[in-house]
Amino acid sequence: MTDRWDSLTQEQKEKFPPVCPDFVVELRSDTDCLTRLQNKMQEYRDNGARLGWLIDLETRQVEIYRSGRDVEVLQSPASLSGENILPRFVLDFEDIW
Repeated sequence: MTDRWDSLTQEQKEKFPPVCPDFVVELRSDTDCLTRLQNKMQEYRDNGARLGWLIDLETRQVEIYRSGRDVEVLQSPASLSGENILPRFVLDFEDIW
């Protein structure tokens, strides 16, 4: 991330920087269109996000987006790991589901 930030011009740093985060989470609400969110997650991945989670509380499903890999779909996972993007980070779903 530092390399991407350092490559920006001073003007870009002072405004909304055109930088994609390494990790993104989308939480689907009742009014969100699943296809729209899936497209958004794909766009994040296409722009450099290395790990993304699309969490649907209603269906208890999580779609995991990783750079260079197919989307992985998990049904009611007990937890999610931040993998090598966020080492030691674990999201525990015990109280969420």
